[in-house]
Amino acid sequence: MKKNVAAISAVLVSMVVPFAAHAADTEFDNFTPMTGDTTPLNPGSATPYKLSSPNFSQETIADRATQNTLVPGSNSGNWDMIAANETGPDAGRYLFMPFETSAAGVQRIDLWDNNYNTRTTTIVAPGTQGFVSGDASLWTPWGTYLTAEESWGSSSSKGRLFEIDNATTATANNANFVQQSIIPRVSHEGLAFDNDNSLYFVDELNGGSIYKYVSNDINNFFAAGQTFALKVGNGGQFEGNNGSAITGFATWEAITNANGGELLGTSTVLADGTIDGRVSADNANVMGTGYNRPEDLEIQTLSSGDQFLYFATTDSDDNNDRADGRGRVYSFNLTSLEVKLFADSHTTDAATGSEVGGAWSNPDNLAIDSEGNIYVVEDQDGGVEDVWFAMDADRDGVAESVSKWISLTTAGAESTGLYFDKFDSNKAYINVQHPADGIDRTIELTAAPVPVPGAAWLFGSAIMGFLGFKRRKA
Repeated sequence: MKKNVAAISAVLVSMVVPFAAHAADTEFDNFTPMTGDTTPLNPGSATPYKLSSPNFSQETIADRATQNTLVPGSNSGNWDMIAANETGPDAGRYLFMPFETSAAGVQRIDLWDNNYNTRTTTIVAPGTQGFVSGDASLWTPWGTYLTAEESWGSSSSKGRLFEIDNATTATANNANFVQQSIIPRVSHEGLAFDNDNSLYFVDELNGGSIYKYVSNDINNFFAAGQTFALKVGNGGQFEGNNGSAITGFATWEAITNANGGELLGTSTVLADGTIDGRVSADNANVMGTGYNRPEDLEIQTLSSGDQFLYFATTDSDDNNDRADGRGRVYSFNLTSLEVKLFADSHTTDAATGSEVGGAWSNPDNLAIDSEGNIYVVEDQDGGVEDVWFAMDADRDGVAESVSKWISLTTAGAESTGLYFDKFDSNKAYINVQHPADGIDRTIELTAAPVPVPGAAWLFGSAIMGFLGFKRRKA
């Protein structure tokens, strides 16, 4: 009889699982994977995404044309990465994003303001302090906002990181915009903090490194601290677009001294006293690993307390053939210091059961939902650009499959800054950047709970009651 009860229990559990899935923390992972491309639209639509579930909806909550109509010249466009005020008064109320233009700025969207014409404010005027190519976007553990320039090279004066300490209260063009020069100069893209408040960043270059800054004092974070570059194995590799993924165990190699200044024999010091992060990472004493255009970063915390740092390398490839897919996403265990290949064009497409292949191209932005699922945003034009959901059920840092989650239809545009609301697990935000019609947009995505027939819930509850009774009897 024990054997029969076990068999019956297994069958009943399999019947209950579909019902239990609907009690998940977020509904964004409840969808049907899509296939194929979309038709590019010019002008773009106010609802520009093809969605993978009838229970998803979308709404434009800000657009560039309206901003420049209300305040001419206030918005230079190319809205990039999104962050929210995750701590402090009115936490979750505001979204922040920089302009990735030659005259960059920063804008704030008030999610609690129902008036479309007043909810968006430019708090850093375009071109302030020569700010260009605003890309990075991150809220700090101590309640300030960070952004940085995706622009660096020989004889450049850019590659800077800036902090705003009055981001939620600043009036138009009135943010306290402060360069934090202790961070070495690179072409910035992703930023991320781990549980120890170490700050991770990248150099968005074909051959760019991954970096970590460790502050000496969390209460005065940018006063003094040390920066390191990631070295996988023996280091010095160049990922390129015709080579294997670079994985294995890694070390952090210092490129500055303990206080952020010159490390003799290693650091390349610029005329203004700041450190060239790119050249320093290539120093023979460092041998930083060179990935092919590392882009965004995302941190995932496991139930064990360990954390994975995810990073995308948008132009990497193993055969220099874009037709069969391009670009990789890596996971890096911050405890074991092991780099793994998380997903690439050889990962299974959940919709077809085969390798995703050429449908996967140029992964750029990364995002994480309330359940820890990773989403990958491509850097392609509307019509072929997609956002992918990556399934890593066992949380080992290697995706079992990827699924086409939403697809952009706006001609000439790319999606940027996908951000899942930390206070509403069924809300997310994404930007439509540099469209052919010139109208950048911020889109709010909403996932509604999937309705389940009452009879099904009663049946599921009855089964659970039966299983609970049997467990007690045992």
